[in-house]
Amino acid sequence: MTDPLLEVKNLSVTFDTATGPFKAVDGVSFHVNPREVLAIVGESGSGKSVSVLAVMNLLPWTASVSADRMALNGQDLQTMPKKARQRLNGGDIGMIFQEPMSSLNPCFTVGAQIDEMLRAHTNLGRGARKEKILHLLDQVGIPNPKARAASYPHQMSGGQCQRAMIAMAIACEPKLLIADEPTTALDVTIQKQILELLLTLQQDYGMGMILITHDMGVVAETADRVVVQYQGRQIESAGVLDLFEKPQHDYTRALLAALPERATGDRLPTVSDIFEGIGT
Repeated sequence: MTDPLLEVKNLSVTFDTATGPFKAVDGVSFHVNPREVLAIVGESGSGKSVSVLAVMNLLPWTASVSADRMALNGQDLQTMPKKARQRLNGGDIGMIFQEPMSSLNPCFTVGAQIDEMLRAHTNLGRGARKEKILHLLDQVGIPNPKARAASYPHQMSGGQCQRAMIAMAIACEPKLLIADEPTTALDVTIQKQILELLLTLQQDYGMGMILITHDMGVVAETADRVVVQYQGRQIESAGVLDLFEKPQHDYTRALLAALPERATGDRLPTVSDIFEGIGT
């Protein structure tokens, strides 16, 4: 069997708060194989984003992280020197953050922000970096890359900003790409284009990918395997076909029941309908 690209076992994250410790992630385990798409799904507050931010060591100082194992390509991330681990972020691990309009720095052009990534993680000269930036913007489907490289985020649409974020994430050809709710706040047409772009790039670069979402429709279209989280805990893990055909947990069944195509009658299920009576 192929060794996992990323392996996480028994991950827990606790935040110090004014009212005492709060456990946001409690004993979550998952792995990602090379060239595989793993979806981590659950409602807001289920610990999806916190889990991957712990892997990237991007949580605030108030967070305490523990795991039995956390390894990328067999390298133990917990014992890795701080600077070496920082080099992984943007290098071996690329991340597309939520809300591209707020994730991009409004004070710098898109080209300058991609250039910063290349300067930090490659040995390319200035001319080669400029050429690479234009190639990346073209690759993610942004028209007129030269003009857009000189644009500030506020001069671009939400879809174009998301594409620019994707260009930054793949700039150094990472082994693992993490996409945190990559279609949030985009209209349905743009959502589909972004998902198709991500899957194309994932195959072209041979990356493993973690897709964080609450949208089971997106999961069905993109994922190979699925981890379901609820209230910080992992409640189910399965191949995507098994999960949709034979969900094992009430919460998973409720998520699937919330899909519009599974609604019955004239009314879509409300949040109260979905969560009433669900066991945890």
